[in-house]
Amino acid sequence: MTTIAKGTEISDFPYAPHGWSPAAAVRNAEEVGLHPGEPHWEVIRALQEFFARHHEEPGIHIRELHDALDECFHQRGGMKYLYELFPGGPIHQGCRLAGLPVPAGSVDPGFGSVQ
Repeated sequence: MTTIAKGTEISDFPYAPHGWSPAAAVRNAEEVGLHPGEPHWEVIRALQEFFARHHEEPGIHIRELHDALDECFHQRGGMKYLYELFPGGPIHQGCRLAGLPVPAGSVDPGFGSVQ
């Protein structure tokens, strides 16, 4: 069983949706065989922040989210790096673990999922 890194608190996720917790993310991750570490938490924070900044828009545009993640993690390898962390797709799996709605069209190898 994966444990939450010492010091990982809900306060470490200022953009977390209401009702979300790191413990819930760990449970969801374990269901799909992931063992979240700090790199996963960084992606979860980035996703939560993106959604918080775009909450007034009529829907998250998958291409914009894909490009934002790629740019955010560009120094580490962009989407290639993110697929190493989330083999089922950084957008699809990342949003599920972040407690966010999975954007329409994210179950597509070109937009963050291989499922």
